[in-house]
Parts: sequence; C-alpha cells; structure tokens
Amino acid sequence: MKRIQYACIEKTIHFQLKEDIAHDAAVSAVKHEVDAYKNSLIQKRIKHKICEEIPQPDGSVVMKVKTQYNSHPTGDYLD
Repeated sequence: MKRIQYACIEKTIHFQLKEDIAHDAAVSAVKHEVDAYKNSLIQKRIKHKICEEIPQPDGSVVMKVKTQYNSHPTGDYLD
C-alpha cells in the first residue's frame, strides 16, 4: 500500500495583457488580476509560497508559485 506523505504543485503563471483594450488599462488589469489571484489563495486557505514575481517589459507578469496539493501536508516544500 502506498500513501502520499507530502505534496505540492509548482506553477509558472503568465498574466498576459488583454489586446483589445488600451495598454495602460491592460497593465492595470494585469495588476488587479495578480492581486485577485493572491487574495484567492488566502481566502481559500491554500498554503502557498510565491517564489518569483517577474514584471515583463510589456507590463505583463510571470509568477512562480508553489501551492499545497489538495489537503496533503506540504513538508518542507514551502520553507
């Protein structure tokens, strides 16, 4: 029999600009989307660690984040 001892998911998310709106509005929308994503992790009580948040020259954002998988223990993945 096998059991999961620790589990974590590592994601790289690219928050891209919307092409059908003005550049300044698109950059503002990306910042709002990033903040909303972070708040959703907190509200859902998902254990997480943001490893990197890299602003791109065009105003988009690339975020590398580790999140808890389901309700499994995370061990030292988030340290």
